[in-house]
Amino acid sequence: MWLVLAVGGALVVLTGWLPAEDAYDVAVDRALPVLAFLVAITVLADLAEKAGVFDMAARVCARLARGRTLRLFLLIAGLGTLTTIGMSLDTTAVLLTPVVLTVTDKLGLRPLPFALLVVWLANTSSLLLPVSNLTNLLAIGHLGIHPTEFLIRMALPQLACVLVTVAYLGLIHHRDLRGSFAPPEPVPPPDRWTYRICALACLALAPGVVIGVEPWIVALPCALAAVTVFAFRAPHHLSPSLLPWRIVLLTEGLFLVVTALTEHGGRELLTALTGDSALATVFTAGATSNLVNNLPAYLALESSVAPENLLAVLIGTNAGPLILIWGSLATLLWRERCRARGVQISALRFGLVGLGGVPLVLLAGWAALLLV
Repeated sequence: MWLVLAVGGALVVLTGWLPAEDAYDVAVDRALPVLAFLVAITVLADLAEKAGVFDMAARVCARLARGRTLRLFLLIAGLGTLTTIGMSLDTTAVLLTPVVLTVTDKLGLRPLPFALLVVWLANTSSLLLPVSNLTNLLAIGHLGIHPTEFLIRMALPQLACVLVTVAYLGLIHHRDLRGSFAPPEPVPPPDRWTYRICALACLALAPGVVIGVEPWIVALPCALAAVTVFAFRAPHHLSPSLLPWRIVLLTEGLFLVVTALTEHGGRELLTALTGDSALATVFTAGATSNLVNNLPAYLALESSVAPENLLAVLIGTNAGPLILIWGSLATLLWRERCRARGVQISALRFGLVGLGGVPLVLLAGWAALLLV
């Protein structure tokens, strides 16, 4: 996919389908800050995982649950929400998923409810901060609002989406959540210094962004701190493979291709579908995200709706792509992590769960946005 989009992005520029001036604005002015953050947060998240930060957090949840499966489900929900809000949905999907599956396997619990909980919250809890989702970064830049204002306006929709997510998944898996388990014994991290520095770096992200510092400016020194401590304590973990160059090329290609498609008829179609209705905007954004992936859906809708409806677009693009498996990159990455751990979830089953719950989540987010 990344190669197709990278080539497609190059072709729309070389053929003139997207004028060079527009291509520069999209690929440099808008994309570079997003990509700088993406690279920094990916490096930090990978090193934090190697330092045992996520494993330790999941084990703490297991101990706090005191043998009750439902309590563990709720604690993992809290952990997944906080991870997504503070470190992005991709971090939750890629790094929290294997940790949670390992913990449930060791405790003898059925993995499906916890696996679905992680991927749903990776999407539905990504509305609160600029770092939570790349779409938020783009929207804040487009609207020109302060991250604190964004947080205030999205706090209630975020809360509504998370509560409906946990309630819905808990209800459909209530039989699996009735049991109990033996709490695990505490296990120390692999190295206390890498663990401490990486944990502090992860915790420093959200406060820096909330006070108004550019997300990439916050993420870069946090990533450098993690790289530095690993260079002294465990240099064998540092390699060029830490850099997510495929995702960088994919994202640049998406920016260019979707901008070209929007300028050649896509804008008119989406404007007709959304109109002036926030509810229609939420569901159009959700449907489009499932069809073509949430990032290109956001890019296409950004120029097709009025600025006052852009937050409604975010509810659809962030919380909606949970029906078709390719709706978000995080979902695709999550499925690969599940397969690697021997947990098979078919696209049909994933879609049926989404068909039942996504409309409820989107309605809750829309209603909360109206109150704001």
